[in-house]
Amino acid sequence: MFPTLIGTVVIAGLVGYLSERSGFTHNGIVQSIIICIGGAFLFYFVRLMFGIGFGSPGLNAIVSSIGALVIVPFHWRK
Repeated sequence: MFPTLIGTVVIAGLVGYLSERSGFTHNGIVQSIIICIGGAFLFYFVRLMFGIGFGSPGLNAIVSSIGALVIVPFHWRK
């Protein structure tokens, strides 16, 4: 359980960094990483509690990080 959590954080951080460097988002590197890690944590605990997921923990981390990047910035942007 603990290695899966650490791997989720690492993958989410990489997704946040790569999305900012590639131009997918314009939030700032640290902000994108924080958004991705928050989304990955949320989805990780939902997966633990309810068993909802896409199969592998790595795929769950990638999908939840991208989902958080899409939802959070556009929600607050006017």
